[in-house]
Amino acid sequence: MDRQLLLVSTLCFLVAVVHTLLALRNGVFHPVRFNFLAIATGFVLQSAFLSIRGHALGRCPLTNLFEVFIFLAWSVALIYLVIGPTYRLSLMGAFTAPLVFLIQALALLAPIDVPHQVRVAANPWLEFHASMSMIAYGAFALACVAGVMYLVQERQLKTHQLHSIFYHLPPLTNLFAAITRLLWLGFALYTAGLVSGFFTGGPLPRVKMICAFAVWIFYGAILQGRHLHRLAPKRIAALCVLAFSAAVSVLWAINFVSQSRPM
Repeated sequence: MDRQLLLVSTLCFLVAVVHTLLALRNGVFHPVRFNFLAIATGFVLQSAFLSIRGHALGRCPLTNLFEVFIFLAWSVALIYLVIGPTYRLSLMGAFTAPLVFLIQALALLAPIDVPHQVRVAANPWLEFHASMSMIAYGAFALACVAGVMYLVQERQLKTHQLHSIFYHLPPLTNLFAAITRLLWLGFALYTAGLVSGFFTGGPLPRVKMICAFAVWIFYGAILQGRHLHRLAPKRIAALCVLAFSAAVSVLWAINFVSQSRPM
């Protein structure tokens, strides 16, 4: 039942992607409520899946790589639904839906939904540590999406090849402001997740902590460069894409280490 909810959720994001591609193929893109409603519906179904899986496990559903990726996709959709309308970044849904669809499709197709062999009682600090870290990843993902939007618009301006999608992109200054705020939001949540990890009452896996701190340092360096005006907006946008790609890749390492100790 829970995987059926997830399949329908994935289809909702696919519908948003197809709708956008068809609009772009026709040469006229009009951002309407359709994409937002499709993503919102997919988010509700994601939430239902996580709720069912969480009740079955008796804890936050982050016990294997499959659940980690689904929680990541849920976090991306959550941050978009909150941030997108707030900053009037209506076109962000056209960039967010493919990312969420890709994450969920890979999770569903890959044989990674393996039940955790050891069942442990829920630890409030451990639950907080894991959930805050994953929601931070959602903010970093949206910073990546905004970075891609920035690079697309900047390139169109540079080459003087303005497509219909250009006229629906937010101004570069608005995009850069959104990138900065998303970076700070993600960094604050990630820091809270890291700090709470020291209160879980158990030994901290060395490799897992090294990976986590590497991500934290990477994003901290980007924010430091932004604060000191040593990095141009275009460079920060590109680094957001690179940093998120690197952060997602270390999830595999973190999951591997976690096999010897429940998250």
